[in-house]
Amino acid sequence: TSMLTDEEKVLACQISKRAGADFVKTSTGFGGGGASVEDVLLMKSTVGKGVQVKASGGIRDFKTALAMLEAGATRIGTGSGVALVSGSSGGAGY
Repeated sequence: TSMLTDEEKVLACQISKRAGADFVKTSTGFGGGGASVEDVLLMKSTVGKGVQVKASGGIRDFKTALAMLEAGATRIGTGSGVALVSGSSGGAGY
């Protein structure tokens, strides 16, 4: 999502919802940045209850994961799963 404008993010979410997607995802791994609370809020408000949001990229600690869940994500994509559950911080990535 770091490579898209908010308008493009909304359009992509609308297209995904109309196509019957179960999830929309914040990041592809091709650009920098990773997930942001603002993007999760925007995507969830666009797709509504029928489509879930996966927050992915740059989530390396429990506090960040919790913020994504509170913003509306129902799934977290991270390479720092052990750090999330142990309370430490994961390594650098995004």
